[in-house]
Amino acid sequence: MTKTILAVDDSPSVRQMVRLTLTGAGYAVVEAVDGEDALQKAMARKYDAILTDQNMPRLDGLSFIRKYRASAAAVGVPIVFLSTESREDLKKQARDAGAIGWMMKPFDQAQLLAVVKKVAGA
Repeated sequence: MTKTILAVDDSPSVRQMVRLTLTGAGYAVVEAVDGEDALQKAMARKYDAILTDQNMPRLDGLSFIRKYRASAAAVGVPIVFLSTESREDLKKQARDAGAIGWMMKPFDQAQLLAVVKKVAGA
């Protein structure tokens, strides 16, 4: 069965890179343009993993995670932050909100695949 990943980023180029990398490795990818879009999509179906940016319009990554984790739909779904920020306080907030990992942008395709395989399985 194909694993489905929700990729949340307001940058079309980042979403495209994530989609091309993951679909090339056999994953299905659903894209969300910001946290509000992601919340609607995450509540509508179960994902094998979610990758989210932090700085986005309408609803940032931390707020998205907090709102999503407050629902029963979020149980067992791993969330990984993709961000240009590396502040320890932000990483702590992300962990406290329910993220299980953090990847710094820019990242390469091999790194992305390794993280997704680790959290979602092959």
